[in-house]
Amino acid sequence: MTTHDHTVAPSPLLSLPGAVATQFDTGRSGRTAWHYGGPLTEQRKAIDSGALFDRSDRDVVSVTGPQRLEWLHSLSTQHLTSLKPHHGTETLILSPTGRIEHHANVYDDGEATWLDTEPGRGEPLRKYLELMKFRTEVDIRDETDDWALFTYTKSAADSDGPVVQPVPVAKFAAKDLMAVATSTYPGTGSERAHGWTRRTDALGVPTFDILVRREDIRFELLEGDFAPAGTWAWDALRVAAELPAFGIDTDEKTVPHEVHHWLAAAVHLDKGCYRGQETVAKVHHLGQPPRRLTMLHLDGSSEQPPASGTPITLDGKEVGFVGTAVQHYELGQIALAMVKRSAAADADARLIVGDQAASR
Repeated sequence: MTTHDHTVAPSPLLSLPGAVATQFDTGRSGRTAWHYGGPLTEQRKAIDSGALFDRSDRDVVSVTGPQRLEWLHSLSTQHLTSLKPHHGTETLILSPTGRIEHHANVYDDGEATWLDTEPGRGEPLRKYLELMKFRTEVDIRDETDDWALFTYTKSAADSDGPVVQPVPVAKFAAKDLMAVATSTYPGTGSERAHGWTRRTDALGVPTFDILVRREDIRFELLEGDFAPAGTWAWDALRVAAELPAFGIDTDEKTVPHEVHHWLAAAVHLDKGCYRGQETVAKVHHLGQPPRRLTMLHLDGSSEQPPASGTPITLDGKEVGFVGTAVQHYELGQIALAMVKRSAAADADARLIVGDQAASR
């Protein structure tokens, strides 16, 4: 068992011309770039021709041992026993009442299963996994000090893209849902400095995650031919794609059905028992989630997007909160917001976020 204090030095990409460090009050550690002098241009390049996002502030945990996939399968929402080497997916760990406690992107390289999660969430995830080991032959390591995640986009790609199974209807038959991970992200290993590449298409264009040894970031990335993009651009494009960030766009009450992306990509609705499964099944078969994560268009009457956590009201009553709000290069000010189901379903609802009006 290993633990770390995560006193990781700032990313070498902060030495690039025009780099402005991410601010501490954004929920990140300040180790990466907020932008490189042109945040709106960086967004456009990422979609039109491709860009590299420095996501080295994410936490990374590895699980090794012959029983690792079966063990993780028993703890989480995803069907992992059939995950093939050099493929990835997503998974959630729930509380006994079905609330989301952890989200992780997954990659198995044939010898280790890698879990990457939001900044600051790696150590709580590792601690939980250690508590659940019992007699299982697995080794769990916090790899954040040694490995870093980056993401790049391309205008086109010749590799196979991800496969995501449709979410089944409420009264589905077991045969309608295959006994495999509900999302499969193909990947490749590497004999060079980075450990693997995983294709997710998370931003709506060919999108790839790469895992790099921190000591080799400069060699692998600074000498490459790429357009760097900061966290501003990443957040703007993921909000437009309705891709949530755990702990920012969600809270301690969030259940999987409130976040459509995770319901589709991280939850298998017909697998063996795991903690929180009864709530997942009940909400899917018998009822509706109390809230939904949705994208809002803000009217832009305030120069700055609202802060994370800003209340949302409808007819003077609070109906939700803002998670990530940002300026998008085409859509203007947009935000991911967790709102009551009735407000999310009404396309004509006049929502108020701080001093701005918002619509779906």
